[in-house]
Amino acid sequence: MSDHPEARRTALYEEHVKAGGKLVPFAGFMLPIQYEGIAAEHHRCRTAVGLFDVSHMGEIVFRGPEAAKVVNRLVTNNVVSVKPGRAVYTPCCRPDGGIVDDMIFYKKSDTEWFVCVNASNKDKDYAWFVEQTRGECEVVDLSEQYSQIAVQGPNAPELLARVLGTEVATMKPFWFITKDYRGQEIIFATTGYTGEPGGEIYVPSAVAADLWRELMDKGSDLGVGPIGLGARDSLRMEMKYCLYGNDIDDTTTPIEAGLQWTVKFDKGDFNGRDVHLKQHEDGPARHLVQFVVEGKGVPRHNYAVYSGDRKIGHVTSGTMSPSLKIPIGIAYVEPPFQTVGQTFEIDLMGLRRVQARVVEAPVYRKAK
Repeated sequence: MSDHPEARRTALYEEHVKAGGKLVPFAGFMLPIQYEGIAAEHHRCRTAVGLFDVSHMGEIVFRGPEAAKVVNRLVTNNVVSVKPGRAVYTPCCRPDGGIVDDMIFYKKSDTEWFVCVNASNKDKDYAWFVEQTRGECEVVDLSEQYSQIAVQGPNAPELLARVLGTEVATMKPFWFITKDYRGQEIIFATTGYTGEPGGEIYVPSAVAADLWRELMDKGSDLGVGPIGLGARDSLRMEMKYCLYGNDIDDTTTPIEAGLQWTVKFDKGDFNGRDVHLKQHEDGPARHLVQFVVEGKGVPRHNYAVYSGDRKIGHVTSGTMSPSLKIPIGIAYVEPPFQTVGQTFEIDLMGLRRVQARVVEAPVYRKAK
């Protein structure tokens, strides 16, 4: 800790220390990069159940009679028409179409939305929300009040039912409920960043460590264990889930990033709509694709992508897939290289090139 005096501790810091977590500064907090090893933790999530401390994420609330109008204008997806108790994944864009952040909107009522934003963007997002809201509704940053625990894996529903009650095991994806936990109101949502069943719990920091310990205790026979940031990254890469700052940012649009399913042109006007509609109709100049490497060499962020002598794009994320045991990655490429089966070469820091092939996402799929 002495090397990073500016980094804060989450409410679960002591739990990570006790579990032997290797702590590193990330998004302003000291968080575990790994415990027993990235591959082992990755497999734990794919085969049993893992706990993730994601308390660095931000929580912001929109409320008021005009809140629906405001949030509809701010984001590309339709977060207004869903029923209360539903969550919606959506990009939030600038008028030029660039992505401010990607986030999840939880509709609590027709006049209130609870929003989870990316940790590194929390202050930027809040400032953008306040600016864009123009005083039409209340915007409140609740990030200091909440910790967040993700419970993910095939055994997660059973563990969550033991701790939070049997009804949570029957909830469909992207539903949420509020519950009492030790006298505090928590929000449980069937959301996640791994491609596995389970959910995420927004819990007041005062009882976060109690909840973590109860999950660990009641999941001992289910193979539960803590999972660090390293496996969180490899899990989301296998699913082609975008990471802000790598795969999407202020210079990319949802259409380029393959997130056109989150852009609802029929809901009325919203930031970036005209830019997105033109890209949708004309086709974007680049596409975010998932690929596998056909040879030896692990792709990394910003490695150049070539077809012959011509640079056609760049890698945004890459890793050795623990599930598939082959190198995989995500990259922006020019047309027509976005189609499944197309091949190109990844430049490995100027040392050599290795062939890669576009695959249908997600590259990791559970055996039926």
